[in-house]
Amino acid sequence: MDRSEMRRGAPCWYKKEDVGLAAINDAILIKEAIYTLLKRHFSNHHCYVPTMELFHDVALKTTMGQALDCMFTQGGKPNLELFTMNKYNSIVKYKTAYYTFQLPMALAMYMANLYDPEMHRQAKTILMEMGQFFQIQDDFLDCFGDPAVTGKRGNDIREGKCSWLAVVALQRATPAQRKIMEENYGRPDPEAEKIIRNLYEELSLPNTYSIYEEESFNIIRTHIHQISKGLPHKLFFKMMEKIYRRDC
Repeated sequence: MDRSEMRRGAPCWYKKEDVGLAAINDAILIKEAIYTLLKRHFSNHHCYVPTMELFHDVALKTTMGQALDCMFTQGGKPNLELFTMNKYNSIVKYKTAYYTFQLPMALAMYMANLYDPEMHRQAKTILMEMGQFFQIQDDFLDCFGDPAVTGKRGNDIREGKCSWLAVVALQRATPAQRKIMEENYGRPDPEAEKIIRNLYEELSLPNTYSIYEEESFNIIRTHIHQISKGLPHKLFFKMMEKIYRRDC
C-alpha cells in the first residue's frame, strides 16, 4: 500500500513479476485461512469462539489503522496541518499495537483458560504502551536505521507519512523550518529526502528519540511492576527486553 520495495531483506510480494496486484487477493486468502485453521484445530476447544471473535476484532482495528495511516497522504501531498500527536497516537494504536502485542497475548491467555476481564484489561494497558514504543522505534529506524540491518529501505519521508519524527519536527520547527517541511516532505525525490533528514538532525531528533526510548522503557517497567492480577511480571519484562534498543 505504501509502495515499499523491501521487507525483512526480501522484495515485497507485489514486486514479483508474476504477482503485482494479485498480492491483494493473496493477502485476503491468507487472512481467510486463519478461520479455516481455527475451525480445523480448535472447534472443540473452549477458546474457539473467543479466539475467532478476537481475530475478527483485531483485523478490523488494524484495517482502520491502515486507513488512518493512508488518509494523511490522499491526493499525493501530505496535509501537515493534520500532523498532531493525538492523531499519530490513534494511528499507532490501531495500525500496530493491537495486532503486534495485544492479539498474541490475549490468544495465549484464552488458550490457558484465563478469561478474567480485569486480567485482560491490565495486560492490554501494558501491551498498548509497548505497541506505541515499538512503532516510534520503527519510525526512527525507517529514517536513521541501516537498511542492511532493518531489511527494508525507509519510505516514510518520501510517502509523507504521519510519523513520530515528522510530528515532533513540526512541533519544534521555526516558520522557516516548517516551510522546508512543506516544500520537501512527501516528495519522491532523494534530494528532498536528504533535506528532511538533515532538518531532523538540525532539530536534534536523534537525541530526542534516545531520551524518549530510555524514559519510556523505565515508565513501562514501572507499570509492569504495578500489575496485580496474576500475570507474571517476567513475561512482560521478557517482551520489553526483545524490543528495547532494537536496530531492526
